[in-house]
Amino acid sequence: MTVSPAIRQNLASALLSVISAGMLLMPLASFAAGQKVERHFAVKGRPVVMIQNVANGRIEVKSWKNPEVVVSASQPSNKIGLDMEQADNRIDVTASVLDSSAQESDLSENIQLTVPEETELQIKSQSGLIYVEQVLGDMTLESIAGDIHLKEVSGYIIVRTTGGTLVCTLCGGKLKFDSVSGSAQILQPSLTNVTLYTSFGNILFDGDFIRTGIYSMKSGRGLVEVRFASTDSFDLNAQTTSGTVDNRVEAFLKPDSHGIRRSAAKYAKGFVGTIGNGLAKVELSSFSGTIRILRRD
Repeated sequence: MTVSPAIRQNLASALLSVISAGMLLMPLASFAAGQKVERHFAVKGRPVVMIQNVANGRIEVKSWKNPEVVVSASQPSNKIGLDMEQADNRIDVTASVLDSSAQESDLSENIQLTVPEETELQIKSQSGLIYVEQVLGDMTLESIAGDIHLKEVSGYIIVRTTGGTLVCTLCGGKLKFDSVSGSAQILQPSLTNVTLYTSFGNILFDGDFIRTGIYSMKSGRGLVEVRFASTDSFDLNAQTTSGTVDNRVEAFLKPDSHGIRRSAAKYAKGFVGTIGNGLAKVELSSFSGTIRILRRD
């Protein structure tokens, strides 16, 4: 069948419209072993970067002020495939295993990204470290066995691990952490909403409680430790079923200033009260672990 010049011209115009609208995915490449890769993606406003690394290896994300996403990686083995593509303001990076019979030593892929300060991140990894620094955007970070380290990030932060540990330093915004056996360390935060849960790991919160902030920290069998400043102000409810409670905070604890009666679960032990004027809300619980509350000064 012969296609008329007019129809060909209309098809070409339609294709150009789709490309200009950013609706066409453009896969860039899969790269060979031993090759070092660096790709630059021009973006606008607040881009979305999605990373999936089913191999082992470190994922590192840092920010700059340029409207551009830079992805750098190396291919130590031809048993791993690395694909990158851009769809308008979304960048997808995927490291996948090409040979299911490969040895674990061959399945390592380190990925470094530089992104605009305001970038949304969605990262999934198997066992390598995820490190994010100075990114101001919502993020969802998931790892099976790898640790997750965050420094000077802010946004709505969701972290899920099976056995990996979270270390969050100078983080702001809202944080939700959920793990089976991983631990969480929250250091010098400016977080207004915190929900931390681990079945077997430990929890450490060392920082200030923001006015009207809500903080919930629970461990099934691990240690829940909170270190607060003398200037902090919060209502406290600390309960454990069969664990122990370190009551060194008792000297600073006053009866609930808001007159709200909180009844502990049957057979639970712990304490309820107020530090300062009770402006924030802090709830700590453990089934069989230890709850410890300390004043830093």
